[in-house]
Amino acid sequence: MIILRDISIYWAMFHVIFLFIMLFRSRFDRKKSIIAAVIGMGFLMTANGLILIIFGFEVLSKAFLFTCTIPSFIFFYVMSADKHFRFLFSFCLADTTCLWIMAVTNLLDFYLGGGEYILLFISRLVAFPLVEYLVWRYLRKPYLELQAAVEKGWAVFAGMTMLYYILLVVVVQIPTNITERPEDTFLCVLVLFLMMFNYGAIFKSLYRQLLLYRQQQSERLLLEQKIALEAQLENQQRIRKMKHDMKGYTATLSGLLTEGKMEEALIYLKGVDAEMDTVFGQFCSNPYINAVFVYYTGKFERMGAVCRVNVQIGGVKEDKLPYMALCRILSNGLENASDALLKLEEDKREVSVQMKYNRNHLLIRIRNRCRDDLHVSKGTIPATDKRGYDHGFGLVTVKETTESLGGEIFCYTEHGNFMLDVIVPCWTF
Repeated sequence: MIILRDISIYWAMFHVIFLFIMLFRSRFDRKKSIIAAVIGMGFLMTANGLILIIFGFEVLSKAFLFTCTIPSFIFFYVMSADKHFRFLFSFCLADTTCLWIMAVTNLLDFYLGGGEYILLFISRLVAFPLVEYLVWRYLRKPYLELQAAVEKGWAVFAGMTMLYYILLVVVVQIPTNITERPEDTFLCVLVLFLMMFNYGAIFKSLYRQLLLYRQQQSERLLLEQKIALEAQLENQQRIRKMKHDMKGYTATLSGLLTEGKMEEALIYLKGVDAEMDTVFGQFCSNPYINAVFVYYTGKFERMGAVCRVNVQIGGVKEDKLPYMALCRILSNGLENASDALLKLEEDKREVSVQMKYNRNHLLIRIRNRCRDDLHVSKGTIPATDKRGYDHGFGLVTVKETTESLGGEIFCYTEHGNFMLDVIVPCWTF
C-alpha cells in the first residue's frame, strides 16, 4: 500500500502550491499569471514526480527543499506584487499549513489505521480540499485586502512562521519519520497544538489590523464628505450674497441703459464679472477642482495663513481630466497642510499650491510650513497617527489615488517646509 502514501505526497505537493496561489497577489494580469504558473509549477511537479517514482519517498523527502521549496520560492517571488516579509509570511504559511496536515494525517494513520496508509490517503484526499475551501471562503479576501493595505509589521509574523516550519520539519522528519520514533510522539503533538494556537493569535492580530485599516478608510471617506459639504455650504452662502447684490447691479445697469450710456454699461458689466470672480474664486476652468481651491483658500484665510495658488492646466481637455481623483489628492493634501499650520504661530502659517501641466505629466506641489523638529526623508511617508505627527493618514489616500492613476508621490521636509509632490502621467487622462 506504499503507492497510496506516494500518491498522497504528490497530492499534497500539488495543493501546497494551490493554497499559496490563493494567498498570492501577482504583479501580472490574470492571464499571464495563470500561464506562467502552469508552465513553471508544471515543470516542478513533473520533476518531483519523476524523483518520487525513480528514487522513492526517502530520497524525495531529503531533497524536497532543493527540488521544490527553493525553486518555487524564487519563481513566485519574481511574480509577486508583495515583496520582502509579506511574501515570506504567505509562502511559509502555505508550506507550514500543508506540512501540519501531513503530520497530523501521518500520526492518525499510524495509530488508528495500522500504518497501512489507507486512512492516510483518505484523510489527505479530504483534508486539503477542505482547508482550501475554508481559506477561499473566509480568509482569502480579507487577507489580500490586508496585504494591499498594510506594508509594515510583517517581519515578526514571517519570522514566527519560518521558525515553525523549521521546527515542524525537525520534529516530524529528523532524524527519521515521527512514526519510527514513538517516544517523540507526545512532543510532536504538543508542537502541532502549539502551532494551531499561535496561528490563531497571529490571524487575530492581523484581523485587528484589517479592522483598523477599514476604520481609517471610513474616517477618510467621512472627512472627504465633510469637506465637500462645507464647500457646498460656503458656495450656497456666496450665491445668496450674490443674489442679494444682483438687485443693485440690475438697478444700476437699468439706469445706465435707460440713459443710453452703452459704453459705461459695458465697463460696469466687466466690473461685475471681476467681482464675481473675486467672490467665487477662479483658479481653473474645471468647476470641481476650482471648488476645492475656493474652499481651502477660504479656510486658510480664516486661520490667518498666507496662501498662494498657481494653477496652469489649460492644455488639458476637461472631459478627459480625472477630476474626482485630483480633487481627492488636493483635498487630502491641503487638509494635512491645514492641520500642520494650526499647530504653528499665526505669523508662521504659510502654504502654497502649484498645479502645472507639461504635456507629459501633471505636476502638483503642496508646500506648507511645519515644525522645526519634523524631518521626513524623501521617499517616505510620515506615520498615520495624527496625534504624533503633523500629517495624518490622508497621505495614504493621496498615495493610493496617485498610484491608481499610474503616478508617484514624494514627501520630504526642506528648509522648514513640508513638501508633497505628486506626478501623474498624462496618458492616464
